Amino acid sequence: MSRKTAPAPVPPEVGQVRFDVFKSLWLWAMLVPGVLFGIPSVTPATLTVSLVMAFLTLCLGHSVGLHRGIIHRTFEANAVVRGGLLYLFVLSGLGGPLSWARLHAVRDHWQNQRECPPYFAYRHSLVRDFLWNLHYRFDAADERALARLPPGVFEDRWLRFLERTWPLHVLGLAAVTFALGGPGAVAVCVCARTAGGILGHWFVGYAAHVWGEQRQAVPGATESGTNVWLLGVLSFGEGFHNNHHVHPGSARMGMRAHELDLGWGSLRVMEACGLIRSLRAWHRPAAG
Repeated sequence: MSRKTAPAPVPPEVGQVRFDVFKSLWLWAMLVPGVLFGIPSVTPATLTVSLVMAFLTLCLGHSVGLHRGIIHRTFEANAVVRGGLLYLFVLSGLGGPLSWARLHAVRDHWQNQRECPPYFAYRHSLVRDFLWNLHYRFDAADERALARLPPGVFEDRWLRFLERTWPLHVLGLAAVTFALGGPGAVAVCVCARTAGGILGHWFVGYAAHVWGEQRQAVPGATESGTNVWLLGVLSFGEGFHNNHHVHPGSARMGMRAHELDLGWGSLRVMEACGLIRSLRAWHRPAAG
């Protein structure tokens, strides 16, 4: 009796999914010392610094700066503000900004098709997603999906510099942290925070496609995302993913009054301070 083989993550004409040694080592090099040495070293000071850094790097850097600012261009900012937000993203330790933009564009393209490769569709287990997303990389065979990104992204010299050098900036932050607070501070504020950011981003991405509420489906799409209230709040709005799939060009992801979107709140404060302009939020929050 023959055994059924699992489908390939992507067909050859779409691309290739292969093990990424550096990606895997980076996660575990942060996670192991973060757990073994970070947890025993937690103090009120290191915990506070770590939480502040998480807000700066994941909220302002990733959600606001890269995701809403570069990938979806939901607001405009001058070069200094824009560059500063992207530098905060790099300090999150999640990876290079151009790699993230490229994968996001290709994933969005396939999720909005009726026939979506397994790698981009959430029809597999949490364990398989953990392996695929945190230990493997996707190399596209056809990059026409990159046309979804705003023009000039891959020609931006600051983005290209950060893409080439992003691990060095995280290690530089670790060196400064060591000088100011010692090895315990590095384990908490750099290792544990980075590992938590990587695992948290992955888990929110999985949960906000598999569990939660889907108020509206995207016509013709394989994936429309879901809204998971608690994860939406903790992820600065990213967990309100059904809202984002339906309205990808809106800077506001929490559409209803109870959907606390800290990324949107940060953008409103920045707009009031004159740091950004042309903020796009296409839909008013619904009642309830």
